[in-house]
Amino acid sequence: MSNEQETSSPIKFPCDFIVKIMGKANTQFEERVINIILRHFPDNDLQSIKKRSSRDNNYLSLSITVHPENQAQLDELYQELTNAEEVLFAL
Repeated sequence: MSNEQETSSPIKFPCDFIVKIMGKANTQFEERVINIILRHFPDNDLQSIKKRSSRDNNYLSLSITVHPENQAQLDELYQELTNAEEVLFAL
């Protein structure tokens, strides 16, 4: 990525950024996501996680606020989340 592309980002770093992650409603999904978040943001306050179940409780959505210092840190988080087998998608 060129410097021009990096500076054209609408996100101004550092900032608070909400990541939304969806997966099947089970403990493996939630534990995996929390471990990934803490690997990238070890000081993250896990008390701020918002959970929302699907209508039939088959799926779980987690909204987690992180504080990335730069675009690369955010990109690395999304890459690891989307590579995780338990994660259906991350926004």
